[in-house]
Amino acid sequence: MKKFHWIQYSFLLFTLLLLICTSCQKKEAKVIRLNEVVHSIFYAPQYVAMEKGFFEEEGLEIELSIGWGADKSMTALVSDNADIALMGSEASIYVYNQGKEDYVVNFALLTQKAGNFLVAREPEPDFTWEKLKGKTIIGGRPGGMPQMVLEYILKQKNMQPFEDVTIITNLQFNSTAGAFVGGTGDYTVEFEPAASTIEEEGSGYVVASLGIDSGNVPYTAYATTQEYLEKYPDRIQKFTNAIYKGLKWVEQHEAEEIAKVIQPQFAETDLDLITTIVKRYKEQDTWSPTPVFKKESFDLLQDILDMAGELEQRIPYEDIITTDFAKKAIQ
Repeated sequence: MKKFHWIQYSFLLFTLLLLICTSCQKKEAKVIRLNEVVHSIFYAPQYVAMEKGFFEEEGLEIELSIGWGADKSMTALVSDNADIALMGSEASIYVYNQGKEDYVVNFALLTQKAGNFLVAREPEPDFTWEKLKGKTIIGGRPGGMPQMVLEYILKQKNMQPFEDVTIITNLQFNSTAGAFVGGTGDYTVEFEPAASTIEEEGSGYVVASLGIDSGNVPYTAYATTQEYLEKYPDRIQKFTNAIYKGLKWVEQHEAEEIAKVIQPQFAETDLDLITTIVKRYKEQDTWSPTPVFKKESFDLLQDILDMAGELEQRIPYEDIITTDFAKKAIQ
């Protein structure tokens, strides 16, 4: 009888210890405050990493917030309201050129093409960029990647922004689609799901992809402060590992599968629409195959800023880009 009680007590003690250990493991998950410039299907590999548990596998817990603009995401980062920001790398160049001592460092690339589309009021199966002469386009914030890539394409097509084409640049990022549907402009430049939603509602039609027509551009990358990088290199490595897992998963699966995985992130968007958007992005090789931010991409980024008149001075690649974590992740 005593032996039976001893076995019972031993089992209870073992169960209690197991529960305590499990609780400790959960508490040990490191929280990463991630600020993304906007919540968009454009960042599908990140949401795959979240939904498939890739961050959890690395012992990380993601606390997600939205900046609604690279300038605001950068503000969150430098004011210590975020640990990592997903945004256009142009913001890092601006901060560096302001002479900030704790400037921001980019450590992992996510998208290698622009993720926005030109939307017209009527279908234009034979669209060419030259047709924009004399027209009005709803663009983006001056100095932001959407606007600068638009200007870059126009110049490549021998058109002068604001001379040959009128561009509206004073609207908030999340109000451009509504303004277009309400009658403003002949064309608008929109991210997803706004572009496909306008199309689905019959209020406009996608006629061109800025991603295809601008070529490979380091559009969005993960960045953090030097202080955070030096203090928590292990967290940055684990974060990069999870992102690479997300990139690989997206590369190896069809649009329908990707859409199902990320649907919880876009609960108000129909699954068929998510699938359409993912397919559109996948077909144009939107997502970088690895998180390595290459020098030639950075040089092109500075060329685009320079052409837009937004580059005070060119800066060394190695000052605001590190590939150490990305290279280790893909080994």
